[in-house]
Amino acid sequence: MDAVAALNEIAFWLERGRAATFKVQAFRKAAAAISPLPAEEVAARARNGRLKSMKGIGDRTYQVIRQAVEGQVPEYLADLREKGAKPLASGGSTIRDALRGDLHSHSDWSDGGSPIELMVAAAGVLGREYLALTDHSPNLTIANGLSAERLLQQLDVVDEINNGTRSGSDGRAGTGVRLLTGIEVDILESGELDQDPELLDRLNIVVSSVHSKLRADRKTMTRRMLGGIQDPHTNVLGHCTGRLVEGSRGTRPPSEFDAKEVFAACAENNVAVEINSRPERQDPPDALIQLALDAGCLFSIDSDAHAPGQLDFLQYGAERAERNGVPADRIITTWPVERLLEWAAPGN
Repeated sequence: MDAVAALNEIAFWLERGRAATFKVQAFRKAAAAISPLPAEEVAARARNGRLKSMKGIGDRTYQVIRQAVEGQVPEYLADLREKGAKPLASGGSTIRDALRGDLHSHSDWSDGGSPIELMVAAAGVLGREYLALTDHSPNLTIANGLSAERLLQQLDVVDEINNGTRSGSDGRAGTGVRLLTGIEVDILESGELDQDPELLDRLNIVVSSVHSKLRADRKTMTRRMLGGIQDPHTNVLGHCTGRLVEGSRGTRPPSEFDAKEVFAACAENNVAVEINSRPERQDPPDALIQLALDAGCLFSIDSDAHAPGQLDFLQYGAERAERNGVPADRIITTWPVERLLEWAAPGN
């Protein structure tokens, strides 16, 4: 078994199971450490023990590499595969099976933990037909948001990955995944979007979200959100309440806004309401999903993944959508990519 692939797959299963970041990074760093080396050299160093002295290789990762180069499935990986065979969510299988893509994901270009290529490869393993790369916009400096210049560079990278000309990428023919250009753009306090409109014109998908001043009063927040929704570039309203219900960052109450007015604007402006699948968000709450349904909104079930294994969090969003009676055809991430892109195109 390829040692780099084994290390990255272990990291994938750990991310999917919400393991501690330091534990995941041990395997990602080990994979990065040996990936420049020829397979024969990795095998030789593993057998004579010299691999142990390499930076980034610990006892557990050395054991995994040693078993992989001996042609075995490493014991640790086999155990994780067995545990990972169980679904993450107990329900939602009908919608889960209908999902074709994911419109909200992050890479190490902003606050994600892995290169774009690894995100695409994981999406392929999970059977996704398309994945939108939506790193943050410049206002979110804490998340290393992309300036206009960096976003332009990323567009070139996406092209190279899709056509297979980028080193380390097999292209669409290798993964079966179409990587869509995108951004998670901040809705600023003014209601404007935090990126050059001409650049937004070039993107396949724009997820617009509020990330700051979440405790603003109801009237202020409603006005701000409506500004973002009414911008013709916006395709998806991301994690609309900003709440946190669990996790290492603690909890945070939902922001206050006029949900009926906001969802009416989404329906009128052809903006899908995101069902954010991250376990710590579970956003929007069930009651707001029902209001959005009544308003005639479309929905987008997204992972908001910041690591490859988190792409499988779509299971949680599918479970919530099915429990709340959201019809599959009103979920844009069940649509074929041609229909999705036609819907998302400016002016539609």
